Amino acid sequence: MGRADGRGLVKLCLWAPSIGCLWMLVAKWPLIRSPESGAAERSLPGLREADAMDLATAPLFQRLAGARRVMVSGCGGGHDLYTGIPLYLYLKKRVEKVYMGNMTFAELGPKTGRRLAPAVTLINADTPGSDDFFPERVLSRWFRSRDMEVPVFCFQRTGVVTLTQAWQAVVDELQLDAIVLADGGTDSLMRGDEVGLGTPQEDLASIAAVHALDVPIKILSCLGFGVDTFDQVCHAQFLDAVAALQRKGAFLGVLSLLPGMEESRLFLEAVDHCVKEMPGAPSVVANSIASAVEGHFGNHHRTWRTSGSKLFISPLMSMYWSFDVDAVAKRCLYLKELQRTVGYKDVDRVVHEFRKEYPPMRGWETIPY
Repeated sequence: MGRADGRGLVKLCLWAPSIGCLWMLVAKWPLIRSPESGAAERSLPGLREADAMDLATAPLFQRLAGARRVMVSGCGGGHDLYTGIPLYLYLKKRVEKVYMGNMTFAELGPKTGRRLAPAVTLINADTPGSDDFFPERVLSRWFRSRDMEVPVFCFQRTGVVTLTQAWQAVVDELQLDAIVLADGGTDSLMRGDEVGLGTPQEDLASIAAVHALDVPIKILSCLGFGVDTFDQVCHAQFLDAVAALQRKGAFLGVLSLLPGMEESRLFLEAVDHCVKEMPGAPSVVANSIASAVEGHFGNHHRTWRTSGSKLFISPLMSMYWSFDVDAVAKRCLYLKELQRTVGYKDVDRVVHEFRKEYPPMRGWETIPY
């Protein structure tokens, strides 16, 4: 997701069952793991690595159990990095080193921050830039207020070839062995033939770039089930995609952000801080997720940007749905065309040309309960 935050009012209408559990874990398929992901002796305290899934195992963190140096990065840009905050905070106590990144929409000049490659810049709380829209710096300043210095790697919105080079520069510098892409919403799972794709350009560029990297552990975590309805994403088709990935052993389960968790409390604090620091551009996605974490339901408004529209906040919005990045990338029906893109206009062209040549083959599907 990402670009939905740059739009006007949002209308969210979807199905929501009653949710009462912390974990919705997927069992009954073998653990899929890269040979380089590490044996049990490489695991650090706090992340459990098991030979098989069971009801006491969180597949997401089981997959990360062999990792030592992890990047948590916003997948679709804008405020997507905020959806990675709880994962960052949890991993910070359990792995050797964890970093934050994001596909940025901020205007970063040639002298802004530290340029690692043409399409990636490292910024921190002191980096000069716009006071109107610079969520990466706002977040870094919030971390500083919590006595944590957390710079952010800002990836430019560009084509997959250029973005892959940027990611490779970061992987080489940080010696990453795991990447978690955090998506605010669920449109990153749309493969191309659905009735609506949401705003797939940034999401799929990030997914295709990370897919090309030789990194042992690559995960996509979606937070905000329902927020993409405004962009015509059919959530029955999202669930169909989840089922398809589950059959391949690439679905890493679901976990809830609950109000009593420290990670949830700090996430809410960071979102509120961002609203205060960027009052002209509050994130619809992050605030909708925050409403769900707080336990609100239905037409609850947390920001002026949604006034006048009808929302459908539900417990499903505060759940992480996690997947193997490579499996998600391979489902994309226009992956090969994406992999040849150099600039952002190329990515946009590929998406529109695909939809023009292959109109939506699936109509709107309603969840029947």
